[in-house]
Amino acid sequence: MKKIIAAAIGNCVHVAGVANFLKLAEKEGYDTDFLGPAVSIENLIKAIKKQKPDIVGVSYRLTPSAVKPLLDELQRAIEDNGLLNIEWLFGGTRPVCEVAKSYSFFKEIFDGSSDDEFTICYLSGKSSDCKDTYFESSLIERINRKYPYPVLRHHFGLPSLSATIEGIKTISEAKVLDVISIAPDQNAQEHFFEMEKASSALDGAGGVPVRSPEDFIKMYEASRRGNYPLLRCYSGTSDVFRFAEMLRETINNSWAAVPLCWYNVLDGRGPRDVETSIRENQALMKWHGDRNIPVEVNESHHWSLRDAHDTIGVASAFLAAYNAKRMGVKDYIAQYMFNVPPAISPKMDLAKMLAKIEMIESLENEHFKAYRQVRSGLASFPDDLNTAKGQMAASIYLGMAVKPHIVHVVGFCEAHHAALPEDIIESASIARGVIKNCLLGLPDMSMDREVQSRKNQLIDEAQYLLKSMYQISPESKDPWCDPSVIAEAIAIGILDAPHLKGNKAAKGTLKTRMVNGCCVAYDDVKDTVISECDRIDMLFNRIDMLTK
Repeated sequence: MKKIIAAAIGNCVHVAGVANFLKLAEKEGYDTDFLGPAVSIENLIKAIKKQKPDIVGVSYRLTPSAVKPLLDELQRAIEDNGLLNIEWLFGGTRPVCEVAKSYSFFKEIFDGSSDDEFTICYLSGKSSDCKDTYFESSLIERINRKYPYPVLRHHFGLPSLSATIEGIKTISEAKVLDVISIAPDQNAQEHFFEMEKASSALDGAGGVPVRSPEDFIKMYEASRRGNYPLLRCYSGTSDVFRFAEMLRETINNSWAAVPLCWYNVLDGRGPRDVETSIRENQALMKWHGDRNIPVEVNESHHWSLRDAHDTIGVASAFLAAYNAKRMGVKDYIAQYMFNVPPAISPKMDLAKMLAKIEMIESLENEHFKAYRQVRSGLASFPDDLNTAKGQMAASIYLGMAVKPHIVHVVGFCEAHHAALPEDIIESASIARGVIKNCLLGLPDMSMDREVQSRKNQLIDEAQYLLKSMYQISPESKDPWCDPSVIAEAIAIGILDAPHLKGNKAAKGTLKTRMVNGCCVAYDDVKDTVISECDRIDMLFNRIDMLTK
């Protein structure tokens, strides 16, 4: 067993960093000894001679000018006593560490800019650069190593390919993200394999103008530095299987994002009818499931963003996971978007997410595992950047109550401008600060009486909605996975949203309001909240009347 001793030297009494380093070393199997604060160089050398350690760590966190005489004294003592064979480490503030870098006997210098994982990387005998021998190439491996610390993700894509490539380098070297989600522009998503159909006016609209597999390879190569972040990319909206295969081959797409009911006439993103798009989306889920690629089904928040009441948000979250499981997906990324709609209260937001979690994770077995991914709702962000930082931090704090495996960081600047590398690094750093404090121990907000009451109510209502889908087509063997049944549920209003008014593929008659911090179905004529039982029953009664 290797021996490490460490001390704060000179007149420095700041020992928290030293103590944390030694705790991590103990977990990695080292024999450790903390010599204490304000240890003189003379006493340090005496301890070294007595204990004969393999590694010595020294720390100093005061002014840079005061550390140089100490390190000069330490260097002389090392040389005079023949101690250069020992592995010497230094820790301190960044300005002090800049001074320490001029002393060649230090093998590694820790300036506090990196998290514990980099210290563990060093202690575990890996390269001090923590290359891909340490940083896993798959999402699930990285989750398993880091949990309960969540994997951090942020999307990125600038209107210039070269600027995006340089940005990926900068973000990777900052070591603050585990996953960079590449945001391609509209032309890439729609016409990647038929660029002759693209409009040059849309180049760079919404993301990076990638035009060839080689462009993706360049972005992947740019990420092979720092903490070697995983890459993923939003799915294409045409020729989806070919696009998915290309992403797998070029960037080792860490997981796929597929809708269930969207990207069609329902949201105006394509000409497909709802039933056809559901079938194709299911097939795309199966394609990824067959290849053991994790899948995220972006469904629930599409309804909530269109002001559907919370019950539909919960029911559609279950439907998305259910369809992924039925299509053979083994690792399911369940996204929980907080702050949607923006006026929802934190209590009611948490209740909604807990209801989704309970229903989704009821599907788990040895062949299906759900991973929790939390994110902030963009519409909740103000355009004042300082206020937005507060909103981002508050949202992540609430999200940590569900013990997520992934935190999708939404940059504080997103309501003001598309995130630049420096914005992403700052946002991720804020997120890391929030998460670090949360992991010290949060009160269990999930046990709040109002939260539990609302959660149970939402589960009951969502189950009623889901059971009602069996009435649409009694002969269907699996209504929750039947594209025709799901499409009909949208057409008759079981699944509905106020923003779908006038859409020929949907009922579009649902009215909702914010009441006591939650989004509920509402009867404007009677000026009252409608229970889900009454809402569904009224829909079927109207259908019965029309068919008689």
